[in-house]
Formats: sequence, C-alpha cells, structure tokens
Amino acid sequence: MLRETWAEIDAGRIADNLRAIRGTLSAGVKLMAVVKANGYGHGDLEAAEAARQAGADYLAVAFLEEALRLRAGGVRLPILLLTPIRPDQVELAMARDLTLTVTGADWFRELRRRSPTLAGRKLRVHVKADTGLGRIGFRTEAEWDALVPWLAAPDIDVDGFYTHFATAGQADTAYLERQARRFAELMERSKASGLSIRHYHCAGSAAALRFPGLALDMVRIGAAMYGFYPGHLAPPVALEPALSLHSTLMQVKRVRQGEYVGYDNAYRADADEWIGTVPIGYADGWSQRMRGAPALVRGQRAEIVGKISMDQLMLRLPCPCAPGDRVTLIGRQGGARIAFAELASHIDGAAQEITTALTDRVAKTYANSNKEAEYAWDNAFFQPQRREPTVS
Repeated sequence: MLRETWAEIDAGRIADNLRAIRGTLSAGVKLMAVVKANGYGHGDLEAAEAARQAGADYLAVAFLEEALRLRAGGVRLPILLLTPIRPDQVELAMARDLTLTVTGADWFRELRRRSPTLAGRKLRVHVKADTGLGRIGFRTEAEWDALVPWLAAPDIDVDGFYTHFATAGQADTAYLERQARRFAELMERSKASGLSIRHYHCAGSAAALRFPGLALDMVRIGAAMYGFYPGHLAPPVALEPALSLHSTLMQVKRVRQGEYVGYDNAYRADADEWIGTVPIGYADGWSQRMRGAPALVRGQRAEIVGKISMDQLMLRLPCPCAPGDRVTLIGRQGGARIAFAELASHIDGAAQEITTALTDRVAKTYANSNKEAEYAWDNAFFQPQRREPTVS
C-alpha cells in the first residue's frame, strides 16, 4: 500500500451477518445477497465469496457489467440483475447464465423482433411489480395481463416475481402495509395466470428483519449483510459493520487565533489551535457533507474543519500530535469509536451512502478477524420497533 489512506474490511463479518440473518428466516425461505455497487463499497468478489460461504442461494446486482465482473471472477451462484437490460444484450446475459428483471410487454416485443427464438435455450426472468416505490415495474392488472402471453412462451423461465418497498426503514408502517396488500393482490393474479413461478420476494433488509411475515419465498439482503440497519430501529440480531476507514496525519501545525484554514476561508480559529492535515478528500469519497464530522486521533475525537478539498481535509486536534499518527474516520481507536449510524445522521443519509462513495483511490485491506473494525452497532441510535404488518 503506497498511500496512507485505507479501508480495512473483515469479510468474515459479512458472512457472520448473513448467517445471523439466515437464522431468523423460516425453513425454506431463500436468501439473496445483494452485492451491487462493488459490494456496497466492500469489494464485490469478496462480498460474493462471503455470501457463498454463508450459504446464500442467490446474488443480486444492479447492472449487467457488475454481473459479468462476478462471472469473470469465478462466481457461480445464480445472479439476478435488478435493473432491466436492453433486448440486444440478452444473448450475452444468457451466455453467462444470468437472471433478468423484466417489467413489461414492450420489452418482450422488441426481444422477439430481434430474436424470434432463443436457439433451444431458456431465458430466466424475475418480473418486477411497482407497488408504490414509483421506480420500475408494471403497475396495473392490464399491464400484467399483457405480459402473461410473453411469459408463457416455452423458452421463458419465470423464476421470480417481486417488488421493492419504499418505507421499510421508517417507524410508520402505513405505506408499507399498503404496498404489501397491493403485492398480495398481484401475487394472486399471477398465480391465477397459470404460470409456474418459483419465488415471490418483496422484503429487503429492513422488511425481512422487522417483519418475518413478509419473507415469502425469498428475501433480498443488502445493507444488513454489511452491518447496516436503520439507525432508529433495533435489529432482532446482532449486526457488525465489516468496514473501518483510516488515514494518517501528514502535517501538524499551530494555528493562531483569527487565522484561516482551507479554501474560501471557510474556517477561522477562535483560539490558538493545533490543526492536522489528512490525505483524504472528496475525490476519495469523503464529501463536503462530512465537514464538521468527527475523526479519532490518539483515541480522542477531532473535528473536520474548513472545506474538505479534493485530496485533503483538516482536523482541529484535541492535543499536540505528530505526523504519522493514525486517523480513524470510521471504526475504533482505543476506547473511542466513530459509528456508521453517527456519520449517517451527520449527512442525513444512509450508512451505505458512505461506503459506496469510497473511490478506487482508497486502498482496501482484507482480514477474517480485524481488531480495528471490531465494534458493535451503536445501540444509542435505536428505538423500539412497531407492530408487524402481514401479507394476506
């Protein structure tokens, strides 16, 4: 490692999280591990291998390129593409044994125009219903009825039928229940169509852990496998974040009262202060929204001050420090820690925003037992969960 800014990732933690989640599922419920966005910033191949070791039945990615990279890396588990691809890409997807998301009859119409037959092979698909997220998927019974003849073709294997919830991580479950009822209605219509559909799935991480009744035949576990869970809701299992982020002080200086630090004179010292410069910036994924966030130096908290630049940021140090001192931006130093829940709250976002933002300039190191990353989720951010909605 040439640069002293790095992420430490314990892939064993990812596997342990999945095993713990698996233990909450009823017998027969399959587990789909979501490894899109480079494994939520943890490494796609490493996350996929951890999922395999934990007994995942399926993987999911967002885009065709992500799936092709996994196949090139030797991953053999079934892979679902959560985003529809173009009909002219079907041949490549079938050659790599990928499962496609489909949303409407027009897509099949274009596919058949290009490829009237699939040369004796079967195209495996999951049908996506939009029950209220408003993103992708068919919405009406008429759209479903238009899809059925295409799905009934002998060379189409309808492996799944699914939807995404919009508010599974919110305390108020009213909208979730509305979506669940809508999905139940569409499930019944799909079963009445005469199609043989193996898997019905609607629950991502939050829904699967909060509401076991929504697990159906399969659950999609993304954020939770990396140790993330909505900060205001307590998970029923212990989840351990697998990633910590570190750098070092590259320079330490004494700044006098009234002097400025950083671009645009965005910070002015209220008193004589020690300022440390750290080689990580927004080009590494530590964006301007992290201004004012904490870091750890010598086991104590230090605040990010001034504007974060492309390659560097500045810390107001709690004491005189020295170049080369370790800086922890996520994780533990001594008895102090920076938890994902705290940082997510700081940016008014989700923990996965933080890890997926880390760019290739940040080196990754892997270990099965990483002492620096060993810390429990911050329970101070949890509140009691609400009642469980059901699909009926």
